Amino acid sequence: MAEHGFVVIGNAAAGGVDEAAREAVLEALAGDVVTCDVERPGDIERALADHPARLPVVLGGDGTVHAVVAALLARGELADRPIGLVPLGTGNDLARALGIPLDPGEAARALATGRERALDLLVDEDGGIVVNAVHVGVGAHASEHAAALKPLLRRAAYAVGALVAGARSRGWRLRVKVDGEPVTDGRRRVLMVGVGNGVSIGGGTPLAPHARPDDGLADVVVSYAVSPLARLAFGVLLRRGRHPERADVITVRGRGVTVEGEPVPANADGELLPAATRHAWTLHPAAWRMIVPAD
Repeated sequence: MAEHGFVVIGNAAAGGVDEAAREAVLEALAGDVVTCDVERPGDIERALADHPARLPVVLGGDGTVHAVVAALLARGELADRPIGLVPLGTGNDLARALGIPLDPGEAARALATGRERALDLLVDEDGGIVVNAVHVGVGAHASEHAAALKPLLRRAAYAVGALVAGARSRGWRLRVKVDGEPVTDGRRRVLMVGVGNGVSIGGGTPLAPHARPDDGLADVVVSYAVSPLARLAFGVLLRRGRHPERADVITVRGRGVTVEGEPVPANADGELLPAATRHAWTLHPAAWRMIVPAD
């Protein structure tokens, strides 16, 4: 797929990286391969600058994809330079959405015959990006709890973190607008606002079950399930992708999403954002390209 070879970009210290799997991936890629471990700020930018003709291949999860896409955007290369993905993260939700094999060797071999797929991108008011999904409220608290558990529990860490966060959360008074139209007015407490470009978070939890990362629209999920029993029922159905069936859950689609009100944290592709009184994202259709398995 890459006439000038691959530049493999990964974080050797990431929780999902196994050295044996890493070596198997490099062998499966074959051909002209250089590796660049991400250890310090600026490493990704240097890797891209030093190897401008090579196909960047992410060896990791959604967080590393997020970082590479952000670096390409900053360099003005996002529209012209596709990337490959070999999932070695703990969640790999973007890989799931795109049909990329979760087996690292299979994913590496698929790059040789893959095709480019144009994907949408969410961009916030400060230029921050979201490639897969962002969730505001209880999901961000869940991620905070999961971070401490991740080295021990790996994929199960998010589920445990979600249980802890769900038991403690009282919700936030938030005003949500999609394409300028009010979805919530701030009078009722909101447990969570999810904005999905991809389908799932936390290693397969279907936040936005009907989302597609290339349809030009973001799927927005708002949950009012703030009472103890409602939180429990919502969490059970969320794991099954059936939460949109609840009467206290609203689902809409659009290109512009604004969340305002009480200070509330957010999580974008696994990156925790501090509590703020305003979060806003705009969807940019077909803004970047990923190599996916051929049909």
